[in-house]
Amino acid sequence: MEIIAPILIVLATVAAMEWVAWASHKYIMHGFGWGWHRDHHEPHDNVLEKNDLYAIVGAAMSISMFALGSEWVLGASAWWPATWIGLGILFYGIIYTLVHDGLVHQRYFKWVPKKGYAKRLVQAHKLHHATIGKEGGVSFGFVFAQDPAKLKAELKRQREAGEAVVRDSAGA
Repeated sequence: MEIIAPILIVLATVAAMEWVAWASHKYIMHGFGWGWHRDHHEPHDNVLEKNDLYAIVGAAMSISMFALGSEWVLGASAWWPATWIGLGILFYGIIYTLVHDGLVHQRYFKWVPKKGYAKRLVQAHKLHHATIGKEGGVSFGFVFAQDPAKLKAELKRQREAGEAVVRDSAGA
């Protein structure tokens, strides 16, 4: 029974991190943090992007939780759930790296899914990149992808309302 609580904490943290990623992507990366995120939305031949600095922020969050949960660091003041929260953040970072950087942007491997949820993830994120600049946009999360038809309709609405500049290739 002692293993159930840590497993639940890790799973809850992974799920919560999708919300953290969505909120930070929408309000930080497409807000005051656009300076780091901009090159991710623009064509380039660089191996690394300024946007990769956000991975360091995520790693710092995970490491901080490991430190808060470590008796080696804090002695008797250590908070045991923090270790498992740190592990959940780490797992989310691995999932994000594989899905976003690997599958969607093909930075590590080349595979274009032809069907299923993997295809939907790629489509949703490609539609996120359909806007020019930081204004407007859709699909700010990374793991839970909305229906591409709904995302296209929202992009069309944003274009018509003047809320976003949408690339012609987006089909919106």
